[in-house]
Amino acid sequence: MRHLKSGSKLGKQPAHRRAVLRNLVTNLVEKERIHTTILRAKATRRLAEKMITLGKRDSLHARRQVAAFLMTPGATEKLFSDLAPRFADRPGGYTRIIRAGWRLGDGADLAILEFIGSELKKKDKKPRRKQDVETPEEEKEKEAVTAK
Repeated sequence: MRHLKSGSKLGKQPAHRRAVLRNLVTNLVEKERIHTTILRAKATRRLAEKMITLGKRDSLHARRQVAAFLMTPGATEKLFSDLAPRFADRPGGYTRIIRAGWRLGDGADLAILEFIGSELKKKDKKPRRKQDVETPEEEKEKEAVTAK
């Protein structure tokens, strides 16, 4: 019986599970939206909300705890400068999980885990360079080759 045994083990050894969750939380803080399985999203949500709570505290001890957990200094800085002030008035519930269908390879349930209030940023498309148009450097190279 599973009485009082909370949390999912994700089918991994404790050290590997901790590393996977640290990476997921770090990516969530950096990108504000990640795609993963539903079980991983639910496990990551608990830790991400704990990081936001530490960020709202903004003491030296909280900074050290967050820095020890997150994988990159940039993620730590973003948490304290951008995310924690955004949720200063909110008492909890900083993330949302949106179901995103099934993975083609193994049929696993997929989800999008994102922070509340994160806007979808569309990537700027670069204009396609035509094959016919040559850059000035290529024109100079052709002239040098034909001059020889």
